[in-house]
Amino acid sequence: MTAWLFVAQLATLALVLAVAHRPLGDYMARVFTTGRDLKGERGLYRLIGVDPASEQSWPAYLRGVLAFSVVGILIVYGLQRLQEVLPYSLGFPAVPEGLAFNTAISFVTNTNWQSYSPDATLGYAVQVAGLAVQNFVSAAVGIAVAVALVRGFARATRGTIGNFWVDLVRAAVRILLPLSVLAAIVLIAGGAIQNFAGFQDVTTLTGATQSIPGGPVASQEAIKLLGTNGGGFFNANSAHPFENPAAWTNFVEVVLMLLIPFSLPRTFGTMVGDRRQGYAVLATMGVLFVGSLAAMTAFELSSGSLEGKESAFGILGSTLFDTTSTVTSTGAMNSMLDSYSPLGGGMALLNMMIGEVAPGGVGAGLYGVLVIAIVAVFLAGLMVGRTPEYLGKKLRPREIKLASLYILATPTLVLVGTGLSFAVPAIRADVEKTSIFNPGLHGFTEVLYAFTSAANNNGSAFAGLTANTPWFNTALGVAMFLGRFLPIVFVLALAGSFAGQQKVPATAGTLPTHRPQFVGLLVGTIILVSALTYFPVLALGPLAEGLQ
Repeated sequence: MTAWLFVAQLATLALVLAVAHRPLGDYMARVFTTGRDLKGERGLYRLIGVDPASEQSWPAYLRGVLAFSVVGILIVYGLQRLQEVLPYSLGFPAVPEGLAFNTAISFVTNTNWQSYSPDATLGYAVQVAGLAVQNFVSAAVGIAVAVALVRGFARATRGTIGNFWVDLVRAAVRILLPLSVLAAIVLIAGGAIQNFAGFQDVTTLTGATQSIPGGPVASQEAIKLLGTNGGGFFNANSAHPFENPAAWTNFVEVVLMLLIPFSLPRTFGTMVGDRRQGYAVLATMGVLFVGSLAAMTAFELSSGSLEGKESAFGILGSTLFDTTSTVTSTGAMNSMLDSYSPLGGGMALLNMMIGEVAPGGVGAGLYGVLVIAIVAVFLAGLMVGRTPEYLGKKLRPREIKLASLYILATPTLVLVGTGLSFAVPAIRADVEKTSIFNPGLHGFTEVLYAFTSAANNNGSAFAGLTANTPWFNTALGVAMFLGRFLPIVFVLALAGSFAGQQKVPATAGTLPTHRPQFVGLLVGTIILVSALTYFPVLALGPLAEGLQ
């Protein structure tokens, strides 16, 4: 891909997202504010015993999130353990306990970390009834939590933040399902496969015959990208021609990953009654995305290496896709990050370390940037000596503590998990013997990347790390679970706290949060928090390796 074609592709990407941002964002706002339920939705509510007109406090909303997710983990775990007796298993045996535990948590938490080769491990029953279902509902959970926080800002003295079961169903049925059908049709037109044909003999470029399973690849690819999930049907993920057949489908997949996250700020602005607030959030996300893409592309162009990159996409197509995948929570890859230059791979790490807010995963990106916006407003209030307010809600000690705990949760999991992998002698010996293919600084970066990806629910990996071991299956599973649900606890507590407050009218001393100055403050806060938290560990890994 030439430089001019790359620039044209970026301009087209910006145009497509700009055109889709308004109608999709407004549509999603209507989905979560209308009192009308579809006929099929009403039948589903009766089946599960839910009154769609009832509202929930934040603890009740949280209990719904946790109960639904825990049941999902048990179902996906059970399907894997029973695989050999299930129909359409393609003859694969049951998945071992540790790997099944890790995979179940991975897909329910919207991480889709895969410590195995999916095309050589899982049959259609598990892929469709287990993993593909979670691609829908785990993304819907993220959207529901984000909408609950937005309601907290929009409401006054209500004490309720909506109904989790209604938000979950509407997100899956009205948003994710129709968009994934349309996206799958486009991908099929581009050459992605969609069948249940079992194993097929394929002739490789060398003339050899290789047996590869077919499957409903296009539909799973569509929802994994729209839901920023990332788990691929094949081990090569989005570099595989069955999943991502051509350069133009590569562009389509980038659009799919960014479509909902970049439209949710419009939903936010519409629901709080001030669309300028949504534009400020959108601008923050856009600045961080462009800066990350520019940096990763510059590092990879300076190295000039095509190792690990699909020739159909080249360096520019690879950095665009992989930047998009790591600034969202997708984790899908069309090239091997382990083969990137130290600083190029370091940018993928940094994209996750800033909290995946540029624009982040579906729902998770929006509530992540709103929490950091609370901290930015608080810092501005400290500088001028005023009680901080955001969107008419006072930021009291309770709210600041919750926002601080949100920010500290993920780095704690990353740093503790990485530290234990090297500090405990027995674990370190096992990691260095069985998991790290590239010892030294790069091996350290591989482990750091694994815990960063798991705790941030991204799912991408440095492929040189063998993660299907008892330690990594357990430790990464715990990191994924806590990295998903600890932040959700704090977000929903914030939503309930804001929803119970009376709105404070804006005065001459109120910090305007819709102007470019606040966008700059928010971008600076995101970068500063990440730099202070992660710089020492980055200096031990990709920065040190890049200076060698």
